[in-house]
Amino acid sequence: MDNRGHDASKAQFRLDWVDVARGIGIIAVVIGHVWTRGGVRDAMYSFHMPLFFLLSGMLSRPHSITSFTRRQIFGQMRPYAAFLTLLILIDQIVEPLKGGRPIFHQWPEDLVPILLGGFWLRGPYTIFWFVPCLLIARLLFNAVLLRWPDVLDRRWAFVLLPTVILAYAAGHFTEASPLGLLSVPMAFVLLWAGAVWPRVRWHNGLIGPLALLALVGLAGIAPTLNMKVADYGWPLVSIGSAVATCLLLFRLSARIAPFAGPVAALGRASLVIMYLHVALIHYGSPYLAKPWLLALALALPFGLHALIRRSRVATRILL
Repeated sequence: MDNRGHDASKAQFRLDWVDVARGIGIIAVVIGHVWTRGGVRDAMYSFHMPLFFLLSGMLSRPHSITSFTRRQIFGQMRPYAAFLTLLILIDQIVEPLKGGRPIFHQWPEDLVPILLGGFWLRGPYTIFWFVPCLLIARLLFNAVLLRWPDVLDRRWAFVLLPTVILAYAAGHFTEASPLGLLSVPMAFVLLWAGAVWPRVRWHNGLIGPLALLALVGLAGIAPTLNMKVADYGWPLVSIGSAVATCLLLFRLSARIAPFAGPVAALGRASLVIMYLHVALIHYGSPYLAKPWLLALALALPFGLHALIRRSRVATRILL
């Protein structure tokens, strides 16, 4: 067999399992926003946002600060601005048709909360804290990674320990979070944990301890997470449970990747689903049962993602 073909096949498998993991993560995100209270919601919240930060950390490599910063800002904030603008325009049309008034209806005063983002974006825009938070955390993480490429270097402790303390302290004192900044310290820690994981040699003996720790969050033994407002439950325990759940899901994703094409496809569309699903749930919840809301919030953005991919201009702006 041609070695180049074998290497390409292995590389594609690695991409596929990452897409499967993203697909599982985005399904959990949507479920957590459809079922807004109770055990199902708490179980999804116990791991769904950490999963994306951990995956990003696993895929991180040190890059030149200038080029990486430019690429990330333009690549991430362009879709952010485009989808936010689109949803604001839709809200200006939909709410009056329902007999209500748009969330943002005092102009130009409402430009301030729109530009602040994060904590100030609620309702159909509530998920918009995530991308700028991830962006800023990645820029900071890359700066440290460039200095200390070995994530197991003991000097990382001088950064990680105060960052963990800051993560819990910040959430204790305030919920105000422009552009998701409040969650950046914990996102940074999760990026590091994700970067460390590939250095750990897997063996099946890890399944038991990880499963027990995962159940602490999934079963509601420990308080669940709400990363948007920097609520991390029991210090170290709740976030540790989230990490354990995600690591098991990564292992599962790698095992089922050859048979999980539809889930991988959702993973590839996860950005569009992330931006649009809350708005669909927001507008559809008075009229649809929760299972139908779940289907709509996954299927419609997935279809839109496929249409966007057909246009080079739309892809450049929205993906």
